[in-house]
Amino acid sequence: MEVFDLFIKTIILRPYVFIFLAAFLFSAIQLIGWPRTWRFWLISWATAFACEFSSTRTGIPFGWYFYNGSTVGHELYFSNVPFMDSISFSFLLFASYCVALGLLLPFDSSPSVERAPLKPLQFDVEARTSWTVFALTAFLFAFIDMVIDPVALRGDRWFLGKIYYYPDPGWHFGVPFENYIGWAVVGLISLAIYFPLDRRLPPLSPPPPITQRMLLGVGLYYGVLAFNLGMTFWIGESFMGMSGLLMHLPVLVILIARLADFRRFDRTMTRWQSPRRICIVQSLYPGAPHPDEAEERHHSMSLCKSTMIP
Repeated sequence: MEVFDLFIKTIILRPYVFIFLAAFLFSAIQLIGWPRTWRFWLISWATAFACEFSSTRTGIPFGWYFYNGSTVGHELYFSNVPFMDSISFSFLLFASYCVALGLLLPFDSSPSVERAPLKPLQFDVEARTSWTVFALTAFLFAFIDMVIDPVALRGDRWFLGKIYYYPDPGWHFGVPFENYIGWAVVGLISLAIYFPLDRRLPPLSPPPPITQRMLLGVGLYYGVLAFNLGMTFWIGESFMGMSGLLMHLPVLVILIARLADFRRFDRTMTRWQSPRRICIVQSLYPGAPHPDEAEERHHSMSLCKSTMIP
């Protein structure tokens, strides 16, 4: 009963974490289904907890850091690790996975695929569990923490609270570089366990379009990023906030450029604007000829002039 009470207190104390967790569960089920979702969550959470438990005792793999226990009795802990902290790794890893898929999955050029403003992607198991997706996901996972950890370290200046510290502050806004290596290690271990399971489970048959479903996870990644950047600027750390913004902006631009079908968008806008422009002209000038009719008349007059004998 005490564990349940602490769990409820955790939700009340950290509602934003559980909003992100709910977004993760929804987007993951849409993309990979429930059987893969719960495995992904369990593997990533257990890996993160084991690594945090180890690092607060041995310094491996995040380097030395300590939770100060300031919220003991107010939220759920497993041993000395806050539950909300270790569970955050799960939705951040899935969000990083979706961004990596958006950057690396091959395009689906089959004629049966309905074209949309977003380019269709192939989602076969070989593509989504490739070595490149494996490595890029781990990188993006550590990359987003380069925004999260510096502002979390200053939690006493916003509603997170001061919950941990590094005995030897590092070069990146007080965060040691070993911390980011630890994040990459958590991502690599989790995916090294999950990817073989993904290959052994029954094949996925998600309904098209898969790109839109994948973008739910991408939205989670940039939602978490926006939240942490917002907190960074809110506490007055403008340089730190601009640093994080400029680091992540190129990735977002590349992702949009790769997935957006701008040619199809232009064609759609042209088809939409043409009849609209005709209606506006004819409503302003009721006697005006239809543009196609006017163009045909102009063409006929040009032919007459060209055939006149001087």
